[in-house]
Amino acid sequence: MENQWFTISVYSENSVGLLNRISGIFLKRHINIESLNVSKSEIENVSKFTIVVFTTEDWTRKIVQQIEKQIEVIKAFYHTDDEIIYQESAIFKIDSDLLFDERQIQNIIKEHNATIVTVARDFFVLAKTGRRNEIDEMHDAFEPFGILQFVRSGRISVSKETMPISNLLEEFQLNN
Repeated sequence: MENQWFTISVYSENSVGLLNRISGIFLKRHINIESLNVSKSEIENVSKFTIVVFTTEDWTRKIVQQIEKQIEVIKAFYHTDDEIIYQESAIFKIDSDLLFDERQIQNIIKEHNATIVTVARDFFVLAKTGRRNEIDEMHDAFEPFGILQFVRSGRISVSKETMPISNLLEEFQLNN
């Protein structure tokens, strides 16, 4: 089987130590977590983990099965990139002299639909939301000018298809 990108969605009770146990599942199989985001879900007291991996579907299926064995996990799913709508966010800190002295910097900002978050005497901060490759392209465009700081969020996603998790989560909420 061929490696590809998978997004794993894990719905769980909000429990201390669960992230550690989930990451241990990946560690045992020597699979790197490329992106991780944890947030509340659409159901009260239920968290959603969004985990991105680059591996085979067989390994992904086995990982999801192991994750579902955790007591606090309500349900886990995996999807290919074609089956979800997803975004990442990034923040760039750049030397403020470049904003005023390098015309190309303003063009990069416009071309990549970035937003200026703040401008200070010594630096300015840009925000970019999009797919990983769009953020990478913007990073590559700024790199020759120097990036003072850079940070990227984990992937966030929703499935294109209706997910059966909604019914499971409603039942969970009624029982708690």
